[in-house]
Amino acid sequence: MGNSSRKEAQDKAGEKKEKKGDKGEEEEEKTAEKEEVEVMEDEELPLGVDKLLKSGDPVLDLSYYKFRRLPRQVLNLEYLEKLYVCGNRLRNVPKGIARLQGLRTLALDFNKLDDIPLSVCQLTNLTCLYLGSNRLMSLPPEVRNLQNLRCLWVESNFFQRFPKQLCDLPNLRSLQIGDNRLRMLPSDLWRMESLRGLWLYGNRFQEFPRVLLKMEQLEILDMDRNRISEFPNLHHLPALRLFSYDHNPVKEPPRVGEEVLIVGEGAEEVLQARGRRREAKEHAEKEAEEAAAVAAAAASPVIHGILKKLRINSALNLAAAKKKVTNESVPSTTPTGDENGPQNNDGGAEFERQGVAFFEEAGLGYDDDSLEYEREELICEGEGYESYEGAELEYEREEMDYEYEGEE
Repeated sequence: MGNSSRKEAQDKAGEKKEKKGDKGEEEEEKTAEKEEVEVMEDEELPLGVDKLLKSGDPVLDLSYYKFRRLPRQVLNLEYLEKLYVCGNRLRNVPKGIARLQGLRTLALDFNKLDDIPLSVCQLTNLTCLYLGSNRLMSLPPEVRNLQNLRCLWVESNFFQRFPKQLCDLPNLRSLQIGDNRLRMLPSDLWRMESLRGLWLYGNRFQEFPRVLLKMEQLEILDMDRNRISEFPNLHHLPALRLFSYDHNPVKEPPRVGEEVLIVGEGAEEVLQARGRRREAKEHAEKEAEEAAAVAAAAASPVIHGILKKLRINSALNLAAAKKKVTNESVPSTTPTGDENGPQNNDGGAEFERQGVAFFEEAGLGYDDDSLEYEREELICEGEGYESYEGAELEYEREEMDYEYEGEE
């Protein structure tokens, strides 16, 4: 049915109300709702929508179908968790939407809504609500019921005052209220302790709202396209990571922490200077570490390397001494006495005497008191080795009979 049919239905309803006279408001509301449902039943659904409605998917996207009213079949899908009806021509939302208590996300942006019906405020499980690009001038007090709301977008509407009831939403973390007509913020905005991202771009602020300096938990603050000529020192916002002030009549960039990314006129020079300071600091720290390492190495010589070199030199000198003594000595080759008796050891004794004399000539003297011996234990590894330690090994021999093929 078109607009003319809708108008005729409304006229008929008006005539019925006049005839009935003194009927209560409740009965009138029921009549109007019934007629609205009848009109919706007569509307033909766009191609493919009926299939979406019967899919059973908890996510339903009916965006940009040019709906003037929400299809009545949607109100029966109580399993829905996410409903997107963006970019249509909705002027209101039916009361029956309150039955969809499973909804976590509701997107109604880019429609023609003049206000938010109370039925939406009854969806207490909502965590994300998108109402941007409509015709809203305020929010109902009942929006306080949305205690689980974490994300609210009401950008590109006609708000002239900040909705104070938003301060009563304890879990709200992201608030998009840019492109409105705000001039100031409420003094108790600091009560929104969970708020992490606040978008105030495209409003009419002429001064930076001082209440924002009390919101130390803010991480993102966007104040593009306002009329602010001077910003205070924002070092008071320790959690801030992104601050945008572009298209404001400022003379110089605002002062922020070293970790804050800024966007606006003069921000590039500030970021470049910050980068140079950071590189210089890192270079100085690296040089300090290298100098400390060199100082530590100079104060602690490599003792093990020196001892190893001394042991090698001593071994080489000892080998050379033995070789020289062996070459100069003439061992006795004539045995005395019985062939099986003891042989003369004079050659060995002479070798020892000459060797000691050579060592004394070479200056290789040893002080018994200063000798230190290093012993290394033989480490044996292997499964079951511990059971053999200190025990005598006994071998058992078994006689084995071998049989060969062909033996009888």
